[in-house]
Amino acid sequence: MVTGPQGRSQAPVARSGPQESGKRSPGRRHQETTALTIRFAAALAVGLLLGGCASNPGTPLHDRNQVGDFAIEARFALRLSQPSQAAQSAGGRLSWTHRSNGEHILIANPIGVAIAEIRSTPGYARLQTGDGRIVESDDADALMEEVTGQRLPVGRLPAWLIGRASPGSPLHLDEKGRPAKLNEAGWQIDYGYEAEQANALPSRLTLNRDNEIELRLRIEEWKEAP
Repeated sequence: MVTGPQGRSQAPVARSGPQESGKRSPGRRHQETTALTIRFAAALAVGLLLGGCASNPGTPLHDRNQVGDFAIEARFALRLSQPSQAAQSAGGRLSWTHRSNGEHILIANPIGVAIAEIRSTPGYARLQTGDGRIVESDDADALMEEVTGQRLPVGRLPAWLIGRASPGSPLHLDEKGRPAKLNEAGWQIDYGYEAEQANALPSRLTLNRDNEIELRLRIEEWKEAP
């Protein structure tokens, strides 16, 4: 279970946009980008949220073909290998609730202490860190670019988790007809399964972009969004 960050009545709010980023020196921007990219894996990754916390009870999901709104509990490992920078890595826990009208993500360290909470609805996204910092933007992808310096495909992550490709994106299936590899928007997503059924949900995902960013997910639980 991941515990969410405590809200603060006087938390600073940063509105994403050109006027905000223009006030930062290149050196400060680089330092913030490095630190926050490691802390907010998912940004990829990823997506986000509207609705209840993913730690609430929900009916377990087993059939990939019947997934609508969902919640997952997962462990993640993130590796960054950018040009002219030393490789960096981090890991932790991820609680993610996806609904048709928004996302809710809690990112925590390996022992479950919250690092960040992300909520998004169409036209609005908000991130709050464990120390009370708040960043807002018009959409989740722009929010993550403001926070991490990377244009991350947050809006596509819910579909990628299930193995649903956009029209025209290559999707390779395994011998049971399940998603095995997906290539989309410069990313490669590889899938692994514990269950043997043809309709099983993935338990392992590796997302990689140009060998510069790699996110590994170990999904421990799939369930209906509470």
